[in-house]
Amino acid sequence: MLDCVSLCVIISLISLLTLAGYILYSGLLSEIIVLTGSPPIKKIIFAYKFKQGPYKNCGQLFQESHSIGPKLSCIGVFYDDPKKVPGPQCRYAVGSILSEGENKADEELFKSYETSGFNVVSFPEVTHVVTTSFPHRTFLSIVLGVSRVYPKLEHYIKKRRLCAHPFLEIYREGLIHFMAPLARQGDFYVPEVCRVEQRQSEEELHSDSDVSGADSNSEYSSGSGVLLSDSRETSLAGSSVRSVPLQDQEERHCRGRSSGGNSLKELDWEQTCGQWAEKEELLHGDSDQKSLEAPTQSCWGVVEEEEE
Repeated sequence: MLDCVSLCVIISLISLLTLAGYILYSGLLSEIIVLTGSPPIKKIIFAYKFKQGPYKNCGQLFQESHSIGPKLSCIGVFYDDPKKVPGPQCRYAVGSILSEGENKADEELFKSYETSGFNVVSFPEVTHVVTTSFPHRTFLSIVLGVSRVYPKLEHYIKKRRLCAHPFLEIYREGLIHFMAPLARQGDFYVPEVCRVEQRQSEEELHSDSDVSGADSNSEYSSGSGVLLSDSRETSLAGSSVRSVPLQDQEERHCRGRSSGGNSLKELDWEQTCGQWAEKEELLHGDSDQKSLEAPTQSCWGVVEEEEE
């Protein structure tokens, strides 16, 4: 018979092998191939809740959204780089895809999400995105995927000097699809981001008016590009509000940046918010039946030519 020490050693070895197998199964050694190409999703109607705070808290929204529509694909959109934006100010939207392409949204699910306090917005289908995928087999897959994928996205975007933002995570059919659009980026910003930016700009202007002769917010008033981290707390960096003609904004938005993306603070807010007002009127108008479709904005992003 085995003595207690030998038995403990065997149990420990079995436990270690089981843990190692679990980690490997979760995607520890899975190959990650980052590409520029077609997106993993078509145009979608997206039921979401917007939050401002550390990205580590987004799991609660994923669970809430999944509980309402367990058969629907979940999606998260992350707008800020926590290396440059304090955790409490990071912005994200999490929810479920109600419909994709030409498919119609289920009215009962639509009402269920609406009753639970979710808003609805449409995202367009774009022709080019930076994208990759990672296995979604266990809860650990999310942690491994986020920690392994974003550094590779950072390297890919910086090497090719692309303008790619915001960052989306789509959970469907056993995979986590990561993507960042290379065009029409403004269409992937939910209206609440616009409101937050307006409020912050008003606070900054009020703060600046109290300090005579002071520079406007020192280095924090200058735009900053995306700097991907090795955690989910990753997206695009915050920057200050500027009222600039759209053509000039597009040129400044991407040129000369080592990595992609600015926040909507560098867009013309009268134009941006005016277009969102039109969308919201269509989505929540006084017609007998709410329209689940919304027109998309003109192309705001720039697809830069890739290096060979």
